[in-house]
Amino acid sequence: MAAPVAPVKKVPIHLQSAQNRLYIKRGHVVNHDGMQQADIYIEDGSIRYVGSGADFVVPGGCRTIDATGKMIIPGGIDPHTHFQLEFGGTVAVDDFYQGTKAAVAGGTTTVIDFVIPKKGESLLEAYDTWRARADTKVVCDYGLHVAITWWSKSVRDEMKILCQERGVNSFKCFMAYKGLFQVTDSELYEIFETCKELGAVAQVHAENGDVIAKNVQKLLAAGVTGPEGHELSRTEEVEAEAVNRACVIAHQTKCPLYVVHVMSKSAGIELARARQRYNGVGIFGETLAAALGTDGTHYTDQCWHHAAAHVLSPPLRPDPTTPEFLMKLLAQ
Repeated sequence: MAAPVAPVKKVPIHLQSAQNRLYIKRGHVVNHDGMQQADIYIEDGSIRYVGSGADFVVPGGCRTIDATGKMIIPGGIDPHTHFQLEFGGTVAVDDFYQGTKAAVAGGTTTVIDFVIPKKGESLLEAYDTWRARADTKVVCDYGLHVAITWWSKSVRDEMKILCQERGVNSFKCFMAYKGLFQVTDSELYEIFETCKELGAVAQVHAENGDVIAKNVQKLLAAGVTGPEGHELSRTEEVEAEAVNRACVIAHQTKCPLYVVHVMSKSAGIELARARQRYNGVGIFGETLAAALGTDGTHYTDQCWHHAAAHVLSPPLRPDPTTPEFLMKLLAQ
């Protein structure tokens, strides 16, 4: 005998309307192309009207917010997060619950995290692992990029499946982390070709991993083991060279390229040059809030914990004019 079906909980119509309908009046609506004073009507989670309140009849049972003197901005999209990331024997402190909860609190309503397979691991299995971590914890919309940490025919085949069946349309390559995630230029070329065929966007972490490995050896031999050695091992030109190389390979394969975390003036200049050289087609870049808000002078702070807290790759740059320079590049 079948188990009895649980009764459907009925919500009174006046409460149902208040839950599903929202009217925001007299706010300053901010879009990418300008700002206007307007009212907004939202129903069932979708914006149905933006315009003058005089031209709109507010439905009954609608919750109203008076936004006089306030700005109304779209929910932010953070395209580069690493929640619950396992790296170097550690795990990122923010899981998908804490990370997305913080995102929503700050006005970010969508995040895009990275699936990073181990070398030799199936892309599909790694993707399923990330989905299992995220699906039960996220409190906002999310998507996933997938990193290509090794290269073979099976990886190429799984990229196709991810695009056609799992909704993935961006793949990240590492030009750094030699012996761990780094791919060769030849592999990078083939990965970009595959992205182009699939209609996907290629992403790169742009640093010259071979040069970094040599510099690390020299610094360790000289007894430099503190946070200050991080930037010394991967200076601006090491980042800038890789940005230029990635842009050239992308252009040769006619693949759209997105350079993640551009952290230096030199790298930003190379990216801007490539965009100009290729008429602004197919070349994009991002920077980080940290690169806009602080700089690499902290690596020499006497407090080890303070200095170490500023370590990231590519590193913050000691040139204090870097944040303003990167902000101007964003404005362009």
